[in-house]
Formats: sequence, C-alpha cells, structure tokens
Amino acid sequence: MSDAPSKAFAQRIFSGIQPSGGLTLGNYLGALKRFAVAQDEGIETVYCIVDLHAITVWQDPANLRHATRELAAGFIASGIDPARSILFNQSQVPAHAELAWIFNCVARMGWLRRMTQFKDKAGKHAEEASVGLFAYPNLMAADILAYHATHVPVGEDQKQHLELTRDIAIKFNHDFGVDFFPIVEPVIEGAATRVMSLRDGTKKMSKSDPSDQSRINLTDNADAIASKIRKARTDPEPLPETVEGLEGRAEARNLVNIYAALADVTPAEVLGQYGGQGFGVFKPALAELAVAKLSPISAEMGRLMQDVAEIDRILGQGAERANAIAEPILQNTREIVGLIRSRK
Repeated sequence: MSDAPSKAFAQRIFSGIQPSGGLTLGNYLGALKRFAVAQDEGIETVYCIVDLHAITVWQDPANLRHATRELAAGFIASGIDPARSILFNQSQVPAHAELAWIFNCVARMGWLRRMTQFKDKAGKHAEEASVGLFAYPNLMAADILAYHATHVPVGEDQKQHLELTRDIAIKFNHDFGVDFFPIVEPVIEGAATRVMSLRDGTKKMSKSDPSDQSRINLTDNADAIASKIRKARTDPEPLPETVEGLEGRAEARNLVNIYAALADVTPAEVLGQYGGQGFGVFKPALAELAVAKLSPISAEMGRLMQDVAEIDRILGQGAERANAIAEPILQNTREIVGLIRSRK
C-alpha cells in the first residue's frame, strides 16, 4: 500500500524483545546498546518485554517468568534507566491484546501469508502452528501503534513486519477516514546490527545454536568471553586495509564489525588500525575490548537477579506509565471503530 499524508506526531521510539532466554552479544549490539543510546537523543523511549509474543509457541511457565526477569535485568544492566525510559512487560498492559484484535480485523490474510518469518518458524508444520504464531505480526503492530510510536529500531529480519505495521496504519486511517495512527519509520543502523556466529560467519549468532562456542552470552564471565573470541573461526589471511577487502571473508567481517560496534567506531577505522595484521594480534585486542565492555553487564545482571521483587516492581511501575499512554489511544480507537465503552 502507498503511504498516505500523515499529521505531525510527537516523536516516540518503541521497541520490544521476546523473553526467550539466553541474551547474547547479538542482542546487546543489535538492540540493547542502541536502546540505551536513544535515551540521550531527546525522544521518549518505550521498551517492552513482549511476553505475549513468547507464548505463540509453548513455554514452560516457570522458565518464562525467569526469562522475563532476566531480560529486564539485561535491559537495565545495558544502560536502560527505568526512570528515563518506560520499561515493562507486554502482558501487564491490556491495550496490546485488544488493539491486536482490532488489527486482526483490519489486516488481510494475504498480508500475513507473505510473512517469511512465519514460514521459517512453522516450516512443514504450518497446519499445526498456533493461530497466535500466524497472526503475531498484527500484535506487533498493536505493540507499536498503541503508543503512537513514530520510530522503531529493528533488525533486517523484522523489517517486513514493520512494513505490515505501516500497511495496517494506512488501511485503518483510510477505512475510517481519519489520520489517527502514525506511519512508523524503521531505524536500522550500526556496524553490527546483525551479529554472526563465532563458528560460522554466514549464520546469525543465536542462543539456539547447539554450540555454546558460537556465541557470547551476556551472562558469560570474563574468562569465557576471552576464550570464545580467541577460538572464533577465522581464515589464514591478515586483515585487509579496506572494508572492500572483507568481501567473501564472513568470519573476518563479523569480528571487525563486532569490534567496531563495541568501540563505537566504523569498520574502516578498525581496519585503519589493524589492517595488514594477523588475527594473532587482532583477536587479543578484540577479547580485551569485549571483556571491558561486557563483564560489567554480566556482573550487574547477576546482581539484579538476586532481587526479583525489585525487578517486578520496576516492571510494574513501567506498566503503569505505559498504560497511561496506551489506554487513551485505545479508547479513541474504540470510538473510531464504533465500539461502545463507558468512560470511568
């Protein structure tokens, strides 16, 4: 669908992460680090632990509760200040589920059938997948539009879902003759928004990889971090002096990108310093940098997880602040659609 003219909406960033357990370096560089930086950009930031998305596939209840709290700890340890950003878990704000149902009635079946992530996750067993897994892009749209968010940091693999959110907003506005929902903009940036496996530079770093050596977990201690980087797969050639020289060298590119993202420099600057040198020089430097950046996060996550009542309190306060934004938007949506609900 083509974009429609939109009124000026106050800028607000929204993003969410599933509490599926096992935060990695990829989560940190691709999301959490950027979320913390966004707090300093003068735009309201709303960050959500999307536990309703998590249950689109079966979850052990105790594991889900632990993963939700651990993710909250990861947010905070990575620099998210609950006083400056809104941090909460999705299921505590009813507007997400109700707005998702309204969007179920706006979105078209054909749109959802084109979602490649459903095909990837369901595979040959699509008929056995939950309705929630099929329709969860509509819930994602509700997550974003319940706050009239204007910008959403996403990885490339989520860009298609954000385009669906835009289509839903455009169709809703068109169907009801309003200019109510913003046409959200994706924010895709950074040298390592897609961090790859330390064992195979062509595959995304993932907590589901059978090899723990393929990833750096945010709960890893300094020795584990350094060891994994030293053992990361590389090739026998020295680092090139230009970014173009990384073409066809997936593992080298991945390590250079990780260094760049951790150091807040460009890959070209990394190669300006290490180009022409072998991995015997570069890996120890990367290990030292990674330990310096990630060990404090691991330690703080461990400290926070010793007091889950405090984590629950933080999430509860965040949910109250989130609800204060979402409920009026939901009430206006109900009125636009024609649903009657008394104001209290």
